[in-house]
Amino acid sequence: MLRFLWRWTWRLVLLAIGLVLAYQLWFYGHVVFWKYYNPAGSSFMEQRLETLHEKKPDARLKHQWVPYGKISSHLKRAIIAAEDGKFLEHEGFDFDAIQKAYEKNLKKGKVVAGGSTISQQLAKNLFLSAQRTPWRKAQEAVITLMLEYTWDKRRILEVYLNIIEWGNGVFGAEAAARHYFGASAAGLSAEQAARLAAMVPNPRYYDRRRDSPYLARRTELILARMSAAQVP
Repeated sequence: MLRFLWRWTWRLVLLAIGLVLAYQLWFYGHVVFWKYYNPAGSSFMEQRLETLHEKKPDARLKHQWVPYGKISSHLKRAIIAAEDGKFLEHEGFDFDAIQKAYEKNLKKGKVVAGGSTISQQLAKNLFLSAQRTPWRKAQEAVITLMLEYTWDKRRILEVYLNIIEWGNGVFGAEAAARHYFGASAAGLSAEQAARLAAMVPNPRYYDRRRDSPYLARRTELILARMSAAQVP
């Protein structure tokens, strides 16, 4: 009897390992495919659309893909200056930023800062949810490594700029530029780019409160940092 139980325990363990590996291969298959083809959307976009449909069944997202070369260099610099100053240096994780965020959150007694890189944010937005759980963070780390070792930095930034949320139902640089400034992503000025970058941590909030004093201060800070930002 004991031998029988032991045999089935090992079978269940091997089955569980196989399922986990198959799950990771599903992610990696998408990562490889999207190295060459543009994703039509993301997990965050699907979740947001479902939420919008609860109030307005015919709601649609504002989103239009634009290639890397048709996105203002000002916006690329602004996003790196605001979100991930070491983007070209790290391999997916900025451990100094993570440590600083941990210390700040510990001091405040709640989560007030994050140390996620652009690569980590992209992994989360493409595949996962906004829930803060140990499982989600672990899966985010695995996908981040997949992205970093399969794509180059230019591709990571290109997809990131095309799929992140920038307002209520607004996704990607082109839709954001038109939503806020009536311009194309290619035609954004330095100040406009800095303002969009300042909105990234809480885009729906700033979509409703565009005259926020904090947003104005944050825009000026990013604008001052942009000249030092290195872009792929």
